[in-house]
Amino acid sequence: MKGETLFDSFRDISAKEWKQKIQYNLKGKDYNEEVVWNSPEGIIVKPFYHAEDLEQLKMNSVKNSSWIFGQSIYAGNAIMANESALKSIQKGAEAIHFNIPSENIDASIVLNNIDLKKVNVYFDLQFLSKNYIENILDKVANANTIHWQIDPLGHLSRSGNWYSNMSSDIALINALSTLPIDNLLSVDVSLYENAGADIVQQLAFGLSHANEYLNILEQSEKLDTLKSIDFKISVGGNYFFEIAKLKAIRNLWNVLCEAYKISIPCHIVSQPSKRNKTIYDYNVNMLRTTTECMSAVLGGSDVVFNLNYNAIYKKENDFASRIALNQLILLKEESYFDKVENATDGSYYIETITHQLADKALLLFKAIEKDGGFLKQLKNHTIQNKIADSARKQQEKFNAKKTVLVGTNAFQNEEDKMKQELELYPFIKKNPRKTLITPIIEKRLAEELEQNRLSHE
Repeated sequence: MKGETLFDSFRDISAKEWKQKIQYNLKGKDYNEEVVWNSPEGIIVKPFYHAEDLEQLKMNSVKNSSWIFGQSIYAGNAIMANESALKSIQKGAEAIHFNIPSENIDASIVLNNIDLKKVNVYFDLQFLSKNYIENILDKVANANTIHWQIDPLGHLSRSGNWYSNMSSDIALINALSTLPIDNLLSVDVSLYENAGADIVQQLAFGLSHANEYLNILEQSEKLDTLKSIDFKISVGGNYFFEIAKLKAIRNLWNVLCEAYKISIPCHIVSQPSKRNKTIYDYNVNMLRTTTECMSAVLGGSDVVFNLNYNAIYKKENDFASRIALNQLILLKEESYFDKVENATDGSYYIETITHQLADKALLLFKAIEKDGGFLKQLKNHTIQNKIADSARKQQEKFNAKKTVLVGTNAFQNEEDKMKQELELYPFIKKNPRKTLITPIIEKRLAEELEQNRLSHE
């Protein structure tokens, strides 16, 4: 009839009716055992989701207006890094992430001929120096737009030591906050993912990590100088949960801002996880990074940097870098991932697990703060122990083949030989040294298995 739509011909079906139909089709098998499963975070995942699941949820759309993609470049040589960056920009990269290993690298050379008004630049400094940053601000036009990703707490977590010492590093944060910089601080959530933390832990530790910086700036009466904060996030292979993780971090950041009565945007910088990458059957890594980049985009990342399919064991090379960039170009320009904003909004499943992850993370965050905060729990190794426990459970599932990495712990190609291909050491590097705390160590699931295979080649 005129004025009716196709859906008008069908009656609404309640969640109860759907469940009854599934139970009927199971022919006496237990519903909870057959089609319901528990995630590592303790979330009960149902076989279907219904509009009724959203009735009690507060719906927030907190996505940014667009996303961009870029290339990561190691800047051990300023001239070569600049040449690589210019080539990547010419091929379509909208952002460049430079890993700067030391103060000896001349950043003005690294940035030569890069228009900072058109290209987003991210600096991952392996040191902390106000003079270095001031020098760039003086020499390079529009250098105030660079994302400096200053993160002394992340350095402490990763290395076990401050750059200098606690008081000096905190004093430097306060000093840097007075400079004309739009994007100063960063929170390295990627470390927790790559070390084996579950999603709730990643969210809670990331939020508590960020809260330490807000406390520092508030105590020095410099909170009003903070214009934005970066969250560096590694995206794993659990497709829908990773989308929800990114949506949840924005919601949680907004909750934290409300508590401080501030309105500061968070900027999400995403990259595929290293946790599930392998050296054997390495081309499968391209499939993994593709779906992980898709999760990053749909979850609301502001910028996505891909991971070379052979980054675990091979130095940067033109072919792998080109493939990594082309994966992102295909997603944006041929798969139209930039045509719809907030594509996952209204998805009963994703919205539900987003709220469940956020709620569980908020409870853990409050427990951390009640027990003295992120820094205290790092010092007494509570956070390290929780991550280690989660990583152990993940490893047990991998070893039992309940978590499958194709080509590694299942469907192995026995003819695949890798010993002569290794340019980088792909396993945990042991570097005995004195540290203030036990560092959080990144470790891939496949390491022991790969070491055993290599020893038998």
